[in-house]
Amino acid sequence: MPLTRRDFAKRSAVAGAGVALTGSVGVLATAPGAIGQEVPEADAPAPAAGARGRAPGYGPLLDDPAGVLALPAGFTYKIITRAGVTRLESGEPTPSNHDGTAAFEGPRGTTLLVNNHELKGPRAKWPHPVPLAEGLVYDPAAAGGCTVVEISRDGSHVAERVGIAGTSTNCAGGRTPWGTWLTCEETEDKAGQNGMTKDHGYVFEVDPHDPRAARDPRPIKALGRYAHEAVVVDPRRGHLSLTEDADRPNGLFYRWTPPHGFRHGRGRLRRLADDAGVLAAPRCYDSGGRFVDDLSRATRTGTVYGVDWIEVPDRDARRTPVRKQFADGLVTRARKLEGMWWADGGAYIVASYAREESPVRHDGQVWFYDPRRRTLTLKVLLGVNPAPAEDGAFDGPDNITVSPYGGLIIAEDGAGVQHLFGATDDGRMYPIARNDLDTGTPEKPEYSEFTGPVFSPDGRTLFANIQEPGIMLAIRGPWRRQG
Repeated sequence: MPLTRRDFAKRSAVAGAGVALTGSVGVLATAPGAIGQEVPEADAPAPAAGARGRAPGYGPLLDDPAGVLALPAGFTYKIITRAGVTRLESGEPTPSNHDGTAAFEGPRGTTLLVNNHELKGPRAKWPHPVPLAEGLVYDPAAAGGCTVVEISRDGSHVAERVGIAGTSTNCAGGRTPWGTWLTCEETEDKAGQNGMTKDHGYVFEVDPHDPRAARDPRPIKALGRYAHEAVVVDPRRGHLSLTEDADRPNGLFYRWTPPHGFRHGRGRLRRLADDAGVLAAPRCYDSGGRFVDDLSRATRTGTVYGVDWIEVPDRDARRTPVRKQFADGLVTRARKLEGMWWADGGAYIVASYAREESPVRHDGQVWFYDPRRRTLTLKVLLGVNPAPAEDGAFDGPDNITVSPYGGLIIAEDGAGVQHLFGATDDGRMYPIARNDLDTGTPEKPEYSEFTGPVFSPDGRTLFANIQEPGIMLAIRGPWRRQG
């Protein structure tokens, strides 16, 4: 049932509070239709109550003599896997381009990590594609997939195997409440395009506990075919929320509602009919009932939009990409929709940046979707970073997780210097790590993005990846409550 304007006005007055960040160069002008003029820092929202006292974080980052990862004093890291260097149980090299990751409790005190490998196009293009493990291959022409990494309790033993192969551009994905991983293809390639022999742009389920469960991979076509980025599951309602990283026009985030009587569980999504449930895109509006065409219109943290849902006409995009099936003025879009994480009764959703293709420029937003109120609230806003090559400011949030020590942990995929950084509940940012691995030249240094931040089940270790060349890291140190 659509949310009425009166209902939304009541709910917007009591929308939940949480992380509320402003950007590095101030907050942008507010209200739909505003031009992108900047507001001086003095006019930015004041820090929330409790923001005073000890500064958040763990102190300055110290350069790494090994040239891999800068960390605060007292923190250490260990390389868990490295593309082309470490080996799978089969003897083949670890695949490259590490991306979305989830952690699970394994047998005998081990930790299981499912790690996406964002490899697009044919296998010949990549030195280290995901090996074509027997029975786990969807399309033998495709280079991507994911691996399952098992780490012993003391970290002394690491084993890695293929979780799924023959998929393409496996990006953020998402963990399910029933203990599996949904790996997402960020591509729209069809059979015959870019060397592929099958259609791509789907979500697949991988069970880290049971290699047999992923045999004969089958896409979950009910979730649609488009440039998938991330997915989260509403454990109460059974809905899935999904993001799309696309432009021309800007992408969408989606809600999939299961068919009546469906009960989630291991392997059940892949057995659904291709048209099961309802896939829908958002139509947002402000407290005055005005339609919002693009999320970049929100230029102050705390902005709240009501959300209605418009059903997707052809979720398998046989003739027209899903995002292009909606006329202008019907749905709400955003550029570079990226990572998601379910916590606090809703979904945290990242829009990485907006430029000329969007109404208002920014260098990152994090939204919170409340399914009970059917509202979107802007929690994090990063103004355009004027000096991305200089260490200090943050831009381009991508993968995201909620920290057991409070607030958010965000992987940076911006221009120039790349960080893992934290955002406290009262609106402050702090660095956790910096990528010191220069893959460029002395004249033009280059640092790859961070991906897949996730804490171990016991909360003692933060796992994260440097996407290129592909390194999984385990970070340990004196973690403490933030904010």
